Amino acid sequence: MLITNIEYLPNKEILEHFGVVSGSSVRAKHVGRDIAASLKNIFGGELKGYTELLTDSRDEAMHRMTSQAESMGANAILNVRFSTSSVAAGAAELYVYGTAVRVE
Repeated sequence: MLITNIEYLPNKEILEHFGVVSGSSVRAKHVGRDIAASLKNIFGGELKGYTELLTDSRDEAMHRMTSQAESMGANAILNVRFSTSSVAAGAAELYVYGTAVRVE
């Protein structure tokens, strides 16, 4: 599966357009990570627990989007974008979407 954030693939012709595909993952914060984050707010530094949480969410959302595109017969996803939002206290959604196509 070819995945890109641009609207076309250089040297590739779009043969079929399947429409928008998407994937999302909603994750909640962990109490242990909150404690570590509180300490980092005092001393500074990367919040590695949250970085891992967002990386896992992004990977899961991408997998879901790719699976949806494959089930339609696509072999590429163009114009991919990410979005995040808070859905509840302590929980966030990572959403990814793009255009599923078949290219030569």
